[in-house]
Amino acid sequence: MNEYNILKIKNYPELIRRAADWFHEKWQIPAEEYRKSMEESLESRVSVPQWYLVMEGSRIIGGAGVIENDFHKRKDLTPNVCALYVEEDCRCRGIAGELLRFMCNDMGKTGIDTLYLITDHTSFYERYGWKYFCMAEEEGGSMIRMYIHKENV
Repeated sequence: MNEYNILKIKNYPELIRRAADWFHEKWQIPAEEYRKSMEESLESRVSVPQWYLVMEGSRIIGGAGVIENDFHKRKDLTPNVCALYVEEDCRCRGIAGELLRFMCNDMGKTGIDTLYLITDHTSFYERYGWKYFCMAEEEGGSMIRMYIHKENV
C-alpha cells in the first residue's frame, strides 16, 4: 500500500492553482472560485474557509474543503464540509475517513467543534461519526440530506 499525506493548503500556498484546477475537474465549479476561497484561507484571522489535499507523492488523490455554506438554504447551519473527493483508483483504502477525521480535528483546534455537510449518500458518512441531521433545501430547490459532526471537546 502506498503512503499518502494530508496537507492543509493554508500551509502549502504553492499548491493553490493546481488544487483549484483539480477540484474544478471533479465538481465543475469554476477553478477561479476555488482559488479565491483557498487564497482567503491563507489569512491568519480566518478559520473558514479551509482546504485540504491528500497527496500520494506528487499526485493529488483526494481533497475537501470547509466553507460557510455549500449551496443550501440553511444559512444557520455552518460551516460545511464540501467537495470531498477521492480518486476512483484510490477508494476503499480509508482515505475519505482519514481526511474527514483530519479536517474535524483541525477545525476543532480553531474552536469550531460542529461541522455540517450535504450529500446524496446514505450510510457512508455514518461510518465516520457523522449523524443524519435533517433534509435541507438546495439553492436549486431540491431536497438533500444534511449531516452533522460534533467533536467531543
